[in-house]
Amino acid sequence: MLPEGLIEGLGRTWWLFVLRGAAAIAFGVLALVWPGVTVTVLVFLFGVYALVDGIGSLLAAWRHRGDLVHRGHHLGEGLLALLIGVIALVWPDITALALIVLIALWALTTGIVEISLAVRLRRVITNEWWLALSGVLSILVGIILLVRPGAGALAIAIVIGIYAILFGVVLTVFGLRLRRLSQGMALRSRGNAG
Repeated sequence: MLPEGLIEGLGRTWWLFVLRGAAAIAFGVLALVWPGVTVTVLVFLFGVYALVDGIGSLLAAWRHRGDLVHRGHHLGEGLLALLIGVIALVWPDITALALIVLIALWALTTGIVEISLAVRLRRVITNEWWLALSGVLSILVGIILLVRPGAGALAIAIVIGIYAILFGVVLTVFGLRLRRLSQGMALRSRGNAG
């Protein structure tokens, strides 16, 4: 699929990026407002967020059936997020270390998908570096969480909260930019047809 076709396809699902971004922001704010919550509450909040994110990614994969690479990225990200979300909700007494590993795996996967998407969009959309930066941030947070899993729960909650808010803002802005770009392309194609 040409990048223009990719933009059209992504433009139809702009709201999924905004939904995922809003869910990430909500999770991040809750993690910062309640940094001393029990691990069980943090696991529950992350589980709900991961389910919303996974459903959003699977919907995006379904909408992009014609683009196997893009569909595959969303499918892999969505299935992993759903799996992690279900594990977190079904097994709420999970240890802090296991929670950190789950979040780290999710962050690494998400970062790889974001960087891949930014590379594919670089010729079509300006400032795609925001998405690439979000991907790098996701990978860095994933690595930090894997390398330093024993850091205090309060410190981890703050890092995760800040990361979730930044990630959510980038996803929301990206979704709104896709919407605007898609609308502009639709207007140009109508103008060329008439």
